[in-house]
Amino acid sequence: MGFFNQIKERAFEKAKEEMMQQMGLDLDAIAGMAGGGGGATKGKMTQEEYEATKPDEMRKDIRMISGCEDSQTSADVSNVASFQLPDPAGQAGGACTSTLLSFLYADEKVPEEDLSFTEVLEKMRGHLKKKGFTQIPQLSSMNPIDVNHKFDLVPDTATGTRRAVMIGINYVALIISTPLPFNEIGDSPGELSGCWNDVLNMKRYIKRVHGFKDENIVVLLDDGKHTEPTYENIINAYKRVISQSEDGDAIFLHYSGHGTKLRDDESDEHDGYDEALCPRDFQSAGMIRDDELYEILVKGLPQGAHLVSLMDCCHSGSIMDLPYVFKGDGSQLEMELNPQMNLDAFIQQISGKLEEVLRAKFGL
Repeated sequence: MGFFNQIKERAFEKAKEEMMQQMGLDLDAIAGMAGGGGGATKGKMTQEEYEATKPDEMRKDIRMISGCEDSQTSADVSNVASFQLPDPAGQAGGACTSTLLSFLYADEKVPEEDLSFTEVLEKMRGHLKKKGFTQIPQLSSMNPIDVNHKFDLVPDTATGTRRAVMIGINYVALIISTPLPFNEIGDSPGELSGCWNDVLNMKRYIKRVHGFKDENIVVLLDDGKHTEPTYENIINAYKRVISQSEDGDAIFLHYSGHGTKLRDDESDEHDGYDEALCPRDFQSAGMIRDDELYEILVKGLPQGAHLVSLMDCCHSGSIMDLPYVFKGDGSQLEMELNPQMNLDAFIQQISGKLEEVLRAKFGL
């Protein structure tokens, strides 16, 4: 190795060490686990190993309620009268959103007693089961949450501005030339009936119960009256709400529409598939993959800000790539690492990108 290359290599190693310290990332530990050291099995990182290894960007307060597991579809209900919702705009709605609101805001009243995360999710599952739906709602998070703690759509520690991005896509009069992968879209060409109502019902709830203000709520609907929920508009809305937020602020994201699965192109999914949202113009602009959501929402979220997402769509169980999961079917007593995520590969991917950027910077 030449003299100048030696200097660049030393500078590279020093820069890498400094960036690793800033990120809280231990590449040696990751390499040891990937090679079988430390008792870890590839793709089966233990919770202790994960917590000791994950970078700081994966220690933020982010949680998601999804309507179903990755392998399941989420129902669109033509009549939600039995859910006792305020229903400002019609009788249709998504099963997940409608069921959640039936416990949090039935007849426009909040419960007299606090419900825990476990109680909310298990009540949702029980109600869906009675209605004949097989989908299992679940809670995902970046860090383990005490599921016996009071359910909160906005954490008590969020004392700053409250912002929301709410997206409802009915795909009205949309002719789908190619069926969505893994989706059963029925006789109609992918059109849904309840997504606009989901957004309007949930918007009323977060305003009246959680103090969100109209000027801080962005609504995207394909109803001809609101901003169109295209790929570009959804991405821009997500980027904007992240850039506007700071320590102490709360973000609520609500998506009601189609979800799908696509072949994983980065090898960070245990089942080999990425989960994805389907914007109104997905046939021309493409899907919004979970990797992109992670990059914008998780990596971009400022430290100290709080993010809660409600994903009412098919295949949404790990659509934000959050590592911890709690299913509402009574099978768990506490949150666990999601077995569908290849966590060691995921962290190696982050560290690999860091090294790639640094080597390019130093010309190595």
